[in-house]
Amino acid sequence: MSQDILKEIISQDYKSIACRIQEGLEQRISDTNSKGVIFGLSGGIDSAVIAYLCHNAIKEKTLALIMPDSKISPESETSDAIKIVDELGLDYKLLDINSIHKEFSMILEPNDRALGNLRARIRMNVLYYYANLKNLVALGSSDKSEFKIGYFTKFGDGAADVLPIVSLYKTQVRELARHLGINESIITKKSSPHLWPNHEAEHEIGLEYEQIDVILYCILDKKLSLEDTANKIHMDIEVVKKISEMYQKSEHKRVNPKAL
Repeated sequence: MSQDILKEIISQDYKSIACRIQEGLEQRISDTNSKGVIFGLSGGIDSAVIAYLCHNAIKEKTLALIMPDSKISPESETSDAIKIVDELGLDYKLLDINSIHKEFSMILEPNDRALGNLRARIRMNVLYYYANLKNLVALGSSDKSEFKIGYFTKFGDGAADVLPIVSLYKTQVRELARHLGINESIITKKSSPHLWPNHEAEHEIGLEYEQIDVILYCILDKKLSLEDTANKIHMDIEVVKKISEMYQKSEHKRVNPKAL
């Protein structure tokens, strides 16, 4: 894999990026006449970055929801989320969704993947319940890497009013996290939606985020062909095709429902 391309991706002005996003959050609250923002905090890097950006710009107008499923969510992940809100002094609610998920699973025909995605959709329902109740803008924590390959649950963690970090690849989110002063243990933690036991993003996708990012960057930002991308980043063409196909096949997740 080309380290030069990776360096090009992560060499950004993260101070300016943080300021742009923080100003955008303030503007969105003003434009919608809402009272603030709400987001789900998992303890992972993406939602941690959202927490720090909100703290810097709109601390008193931020509500974080920590929504583990105690059946499958690692205790360390919930502990990290609580440490973040305690450190930042953010208002938060801790809600175990296990009992809700259990009620659904008792009346639905079993399927591990569908029931896993149901966890993301339950969290979305809870998020929007409080957004509705308190007149808050719902923030999503999708980054560009996961958004472009469709690595999110449609109408689950992909549902949001605003996606503050969707313009940033995962490797850029990590650098922004360092700029914001986020603990290195959060930055280097394996990413996971925690939709089923031992769920890890890179293992499920089959590639590391560094590989995903250089492929997407060459295809989407540099507008290179698949063959030129493979040659430029010194990766197998089949791997490049895999990411390109994930991007194309997940288009339906990134657009509004089609009218007929």
